[in-house]
Amino acid sequence: MKFAVVGAGAIGGYIGGLLARAGHDVTLIARGAHREAILQNGLAVESGGERFITHPACVENPREAGPQDYVILSLKAPAVPGMVEKMLPLFDPDTALITAMNGVPYWYFYRHGGPLDGIRLATVDPGEKQWTMIGPERAIGSVVWIAGAVAAPGVIHHGGGSRLPLGEPDGSQSPRILRVSEALTAAGIAAPVLDNIRQEIWTKLWGNLSYNPVSVLTHGTLESLSRDPDSRQVIGKMMEESRRIGEALGIQFPISIEQRMAAAEKVGAHKTSMLQDLEAGRPMEIGALVGAVAELAQKLNIATPTIDTVLALLKVRARVAGTYTEGT
Repeated sequence: MKFAVVGAGAIGGYIGGLLARAGHDVTLIARGAHREAILQNGLAVESGGERFITHPACVENPREAGPQDYVILSLKAPAVPGMVEKMLPLFDPDTALITAMNGVPYWYFYRHGGPLDGIRLATVDPGEKQWTMIGPERAIGSVVWIAGAVAAPGVIHHGGGSRLPLGEPDGSQSPRILRVSEALTAAGIAAPVLDNIRQEIWTKLWGNLSYNPVSVLTHGTLESLSRDPDSRQVIGKMMEESRRIGEALGIQFPISIEQRMAAAEKVGAHKTSMLQDLEAGRPMEIGALVGAVAELAQKLNIATPTIDTVLALLKVRARVAGTYTEGT
């Protein structure tokens, strides 16, 4: 199979490296020192005390790669709008797009069947570029349960987890999703096909939408935020407000807020991805993780005073850091 990985950083590089090792035709879309290192030395993946090197194609311009069977999109959400038009040469009529990203994806309400069926979210897809230019019909949903980092240009350090559940927006067991599930699983990534990928999206989103922004405002870790009574109160209110939104969309929350916080505390002194982005001077995933939830609340007429307040302060923090894109 032909795979293009758009965003060959920690997650995309890990997935692309395993697929290349399994014998698939893989092209990584990367740039700068990371791309130069891959071209010169190959892509190194360090995992579980082992290290392997593959030599996938690596280009900066997707046009050089041409049409693919599957495109794996593993960029941070703020980088996607600027890549949409550049990605188009990767697609022929049958190419599928796997959204391996955090937050609410652009295709979320495609074939949703609920009260918001077919809507587009401005906070996730500004100008509806992903919906209109790529199309929701190409989308295969996924949720990333993989930890990693770019240890050095051309070197991916796998920190743990190797699960990438997949799902069609309509819940079907399509031939295309079964093929890619089999390929990923054979490569070493657990990729079960779920009949309700939106449930899995919310399982991860519930923690991300609350812990991430509060960590940016306080610089707390998952452990410290879970133990501090003031941060627990704010995070708990955000979880309660977002749970009402999810339930209005048909999502079930099988554990309590207290249980979810206990799970976060067990992770330890870990900095959230949003806090890591702030400290590195990178744009934060405000729209996909928090803004989308607030936008949904407005469409559903659900009051979210805590989420709205934290979101406003988060935007201020991003503006001060010089990394905020207005309108998301």
